[in-house]
Amino acid sequence: MKKTRIGIMGCGAISDIYITNFQGMHSDVVELVAISSRRIERSRACAEKYGIPYAMEVEEFYSSDKFDVIVNLTVPKAHYEVCRRGLEAGKHVYTEKPLSLSFREGEELIALAEEKGLYLGGAPDTFLGAGVQTVCKAVEDGLIGQPVGFTAFMLCHGWEPFHPNPDFYYAKGGGPMYDMGPYYLTALVNMLGPVSAVSGMNSNPIPHREVVVGPRTGEVLPVETPTHIAGTLKFENGAIGSMMTSFDVYPIELPHITLFGTKGTIVAPDPNTFGGEIRYLEGESGQWSTLPYVNSYTENSRGLGVRDMCLAIEEGRSMKANARMMNHVLEVMDAFHESADKGTEVIISSRF
Repeated sequence: MKKTRIGIMGCGAISDIYITNFQGMHSDVVELVAISSRRIERSRACAEKYGIPYAMEVEEFYSSDKFDVIVNLTVPKAHYEVCRRGLEAGKHVYTEKPLSLSFREGEELIALAEEKGLYLGGAPDTFLGAGVQTVCKAVEDGLIGQPVGFTAFMLCHGWEPFHPNPDFYYAKGGGPMYDMGPYYLTALVNMLGPVSAVSGMNSNPIPHREVVVGPRTGEVLPVETPTHIAGTLKFENGAIGSMMTSFDVYPIELPHITLFGTKGTIVAPDPNTFGGEIRYLEGESGQWSTLPYVNSYTENSRGLGVRDMCLAIEEGRSMKANARMMNHVLEVMDAFHESADKGTEVIISSRF
């Protein structure tokens, strides 16, 4: 099988698992040849650590002919610029979530990719794992009958106890909806289809955060985005349910995603993982069972979406973690905040 050459932009914490998997479980399809970031010293250190052939300055990276696909692992506020420059340079682009900081910018990137005949897509790719794919297959097979409703909970008290540089979690483009919402919403739209309307509310009950680990311990950060968001989503298939994301609460044990249908109920695993137990309640009998996996991707398989993109390029087909799905999710996330600001339901225009 011909390997697709890729280059990574960004050397942050998330890059380790991508690089490990590109050089391991996905190495039969992808060949990692270059890495770049704003600081060349950091790029060189990463290249030396992992044996990556080329550590490049930013300008050299975009103009290089050493690879065909850019994997964008920068912070959210840089996603639009990196994606745009990559596409303008004639390269396919796979980006970490979200696609951009706004639905409008996402549409601009999609139009540019289509104009140039290039692939554009990105994270999260956890929905391609065994957990979510098993739920999708169960819904498709009619195990729960007609989908009626759902609940989705992403609850924690923030990331500063674990992250030495948590700034971006609380800046524009951060917050629990934009940071963790993509995992939940991408899973839901694969299980239930496109969202048609959103009603949301939000708040910011803790206006400042203190760094508690690393060299910046004690530094106080302003919170520039809502950190507690809740609302209702209506899907095109008629299913209606509620979603809550929060960086402000001390969580109790709640199912990450539960689907309710006319014939049964499914308790889905954490959509930020690739595996996890899938529990099914058969309505008439009242019996619970555990559904068997439909694929083997149960461990941390980050880069699975890049693998599929590379295969799609080779086979001339559409990719699964595509930009239109990403931007539909981004429009839904934007709609939570727009609905909260306007005090009204927001109709979702995009489909995928």
